[in-house]
Amino acid sequence: MTWETAQARDIEVLERQLGRPMRGVHAIAARCACGDPAVVVTVPRVEDGTPFPTLYYLSLPEATKEASRLEAAGLMPDFEQRLADDSEARTAYEAAHKDYLHKREELGSVPEIEGISAGGMPTRVKCLHALIAHSLAEGPGVNPVGDWALAESDWSLEVCRCRVDE
Repeated sequence: MTWETAQARDIEVLERQLGRPMRGVHAIAARCACGDPAVVVTVPRVEDGTPFPTLYYLSLPEATKEASRLEAAGLMPDFEQRLADDSEARTAYEAAHKDYLHKREELGSVPEIEGISAGGMPTRVKCLHALIAHSLAEGPGVNPVGDWALAESDWSLEVCRCRVDE
């Protein structure tokens, strides 16, 4: 997948989406059908020197709501069991962890977070927001758990729900 340089409008939209000033924005990795950022790529050390392990950050409100709904529905233990039962999926999840670390390392080395990816990788399923963001950023087939979550989702990048309340 290709990352796009974040423009001033992207930063404005991200700040509106997240309700706070943005830190460490490097690029946009996925967009809604309307063009709004859905996944932001952050640098591994933000401006004030704080390590930031979350390379792919799910920003689109409808996507974050859906990730929360899936977590509340209890899918994380089911996904962990699928990983335990399926050696190919487990191997792919470990590869997703390595992919995540490699991509983040390209943006800078931060010893404090070395070896730490996101979402519980490579052995647990801890945060569907992070795993969905990874799948959206890198495309299908990179992160099996993110792909599973998207398959269970009632939400998609192809259908804009950003301006439903406007």
